[in-house]
Amino acid sequence: MAAIASQQAERSPVERHSAVSEMPDELRADVRMLGELLGRVIAEDGGPDLLADVERLRKAVIAARRRERSIDDVAAMVAEWPIDRSVQIARAFTCYFHLVNLAEEHYRIRILRSRDTGEATLPESLAQAVGELKHDLGDDGLARLIADLSFRPVLTAHPTEARRRAVATAIQRISAQLAEYNGPDRGAHERDEAHRRLLEEIDLLWRTAQLRHTKLDPLDEVRTAMAAFDETLFRTVPRIYRSLDAALAEGTGRREPLAKAFIRYGSWIGGDRDGNPNVTARVTREAVLIQAEHVLTALENATTRIGRTLTVWNDDSPPSKELREALTAAADDHPELVAELAKRSPHEAHRQWLLFVAAKIAATRRRDLDLAYRSPADLLKDLRLCQSSLVEAGATRQAYGEVQHLIWQVETFGFHLAELEVRQHSQVHAAALREVRDGATSERTEEVLATLRMIAWIQERFGVEACPRYVVSFTRSADDIAAVYELAEHALGSRAPTIDVVPLFESGEDLANSADVLTGMLRLPAVRKRLESNGRRLEVMLGYSDSAKELGPAAATLKLYDAQAELAAWAKANDVRLTLFHGRGGALGRGGGPANRAVLAQAPGSVAGRFKVTEQGEVIFARYGHPAIALRHIEQVTNAVLLASTASVESRTAEAAARYRLLAERVASASERAYRALTEAPGFPEWFGLVSPLEEIGSLRLGSRPARRGLGAPRSLDDLRAIPWVFAWAQTRVNLPGWYGLGSGLLAATAPAASEAGSAAPEALEPGPGLDELRRAYGEWPLFASLMDNAEMSLAKTDRQIAARYLALGGRQDFADQVLAEYDLTRKLVLAVTGHSRLLESRRVLSRAVQLRDPYVDALSHLQLRALTALRAEDPLSEGERDRLETLLLLSVNGVAAGLQNTG
Repeated sequence: MAAIASQQAERSPVERHSAVSEMPDELRADVRMLGELLGRVIAEDGGPDLLADVERLRKAVIAARRRERSIDDVAAMVAEWPIDRSVQIARAFTCYFHLVNLAEEHYRIRILRSRDTGEATLPESLAQAVGELKHDLGDDGLARLIADLSFRPVLTAHPTEARRRAVATAIQRISAQLAEYNGPDRGAHERDEAHRRLLEEIDLLWRTAQLRHTKLDPLDEVRTAMAAFDETLFRTVPRIYRSLDAALAEGTGRREPLAKAFIRYGSWIGGDRDGNPNVTARVTREAVLIQAEHVLTALENATTRIGRTLTVWNDDSPPSKELREALTAAADDHPELVAELAKRSPHEAHRQWLLFVAAKIAATRRRDLDLAYRSPADLLKDLRLCQSSLVEAGATRQAYGEVQHLIWQVETFGFHLAELEVRQHSQVHAAALREVRDGATSERTEEVLATLRMIAWIQERFGVEACPRYVVSFTRSADDIAAVYELAEHALGSRAPTIDVVPLFESGEDLANSADVLTGMLRLPAVRKRLESNGRRLEVMLGYSDSAKELGPAAATLKLYDAQAELAAWAKANDVRLTLFHGRGGALGRGGGPANRAVLAQAPGSVAGRFKVTEQGEVIFARYGHPAIALRHIEQVTNAVLLASTASVESRTAEAAARYRLLAERVASASERAYRALTEAPGFPEWFGLVSPLEEIGSLRLGSRPARRGLGAPRSLDDLRAIPWVFAWAQTRVNLPGWYGLGSGLLAATAPAASEAGSAAPEALEPGPGLDELRRAYGEWPLFASLMDNAEMSLAKTDRQIAARYLALGGRQDFADQVLAEYDLTRKLVLAVTGHSRLLESRRVLSRAVQLRDPYVDALSHLQLRALTALRAEDPLSEGERDRLETLLLLSVNGVAAGLQNTG
């Protein structure tokens, strides 16, 4: 694989204008170096013949993309190799993708840093948003918007991270060595050592098993998510607040901050039990304890670090009367501890106090009740005591610098790190309530009651904020909400926990009925009581994944938009401060895509300064794996939340939505008909299982949650969860959930007669007079632009030739032809509407990334097809043959996921 990175130098007429040929020199150098090191490792371990076979396949798939070699030739070459050799080759390409992804991440970080020169306002930054809003709203209007600003990312454990934790850790070590190697101040000897360490770590990556041998349990998933907090989030959050504070007014760091702590992280990891019997009350308890251990450790370390550096001399900056009295009281209660601090830090009262605070945080973590804090509020009181004393002493930079960062961290994370949310299916509650009323309770019902008791325990230990919400999947009526409150009273009586029961609307019918359900909720005494106590705040969750799986991407997008608009109007009419919780997946087929564009596409009035969204699977590490990337992501989302909440933006969006409403309905209606005609056809679920590695994906041990509801092969899409549905289609290179039906919808809007005929080949169909209106909608309506851009991205990751080979495995040519015809139609009309000559023409960086990966993903797809074809064949296989083929299949699944950079 010494030449594995040389594709970008091998251009053809097809690639002459490709983004691949525009790869920046820095990125090209990193990709080439990492590829060469991987090639050395492969040759050392597997011999030059293995490296030669990898190169043969690499060159063959590149030639096939250039139409210089047939795809059948590539398949025949792959079929000649023994299975064990194919497994080694799959490992090689998978490792290569991990390294390419790493190189691109490093390049992105360099670009972010190079743009931040301070000479101009970065687009989509907090400074840019504040600048616009000051002009539009004035200082008072901006202050009101900032006061209500809220961003709530919720981490979920949906199994969309295909890498083992050991592999992810190996990649992190390679990342650290690459940063060392590229450091601008490194000498020759330092670079040589970093190069040697890179080779060592890549060798270890090659030797590390790519596949998990044991299934993850929920607590493994909790611990995995903690890495994002430990390495990124705890340090990044105060930088966000500082950035906002600097944008709001001059003098940040020398005055009381104008920016509040507006971010609150949530988590479903260890709390989401819908369809996951592995999440129990005990698991939920352990999840909170793990979170608390991490955040208290981080707070203790930060407070100790700041305290040790706060060498403020009493004679120059005397402590306030209140701080002196607090130290005296502390000495009375804990004489030995305070005496030791005074001995180590004489005449440095502020330093003594912060180190005493650090000791109290440590005691809180150890559960030493004599010294521990009872609540985060008590800790904040002590930190503000130090801050106000520093201000009184004239040390304002010390007061509003690192001490303020610590205050922001406590306000954001508390002692619980993330608000753990419980989710369960409405049918489970209905069954439990029947049993409770009848008096004979099953094991499942006892677990529901135990969960509610555990929520009460968590709140008593860490405060209500640690576990404040209970989400009800498939909410159909207000009775589904009332059931949770009644069960809580049965479990604990007057000691029932303080919870907001959140309805989750997922199907098209449920989305349409959502406002009626909320009206019914207002009649519930428990809901009225919560609204009276929380400032009439109500939360509603919208499910993107299941609605898209049911309706198709275009119809689901409009249905969700309509639900948002109706709910926003309902909230205004009922004097309710509504927060919409967007259950978006990482993949485009599950509502994914750039988060800031998604915010700006929301219905007018539905944001109002508040945005809550799930962050799932590989998205967590893509967005929060590095501080620079996390900072940029949060700034972009917050920028969009602020701008989307203004009257001017809401007005423009409302006008565009009204102008193109009938057009959107034509697109959505025709697209849904086309989508349902395929997915609801007799035999479709069985066919899908044959053409994709759906069954085998369960063997990847991606997460603790089962891939489907119930046992056996899925009889309908209702049996299948949205994640494996999207994951499996990505593996086939079809990406059907991200675009299917849109072409039929666009055709209905441009040429209704041709749409109704439905028999002409896509190339024979010419867009009609409606095309100009679609183009205007794309330019003026953010929702429609987001739909088209996301579909374009999904189409760009589709490969028609390879997809056709997968689709042929099902023995239903009618289904295969239907899918490919819709692909051709959708691709043609998406390009016509966007005005692009090729997919992703206007998104140079993304286009380059996709085209760089495509040939190597092709290689893994051919290896996967070989395994899948043999496993689907009628010829009997020995147990050993089946095991080796399944290993090859699963390795290729892992590699394709790394190459496409999205799974489910």
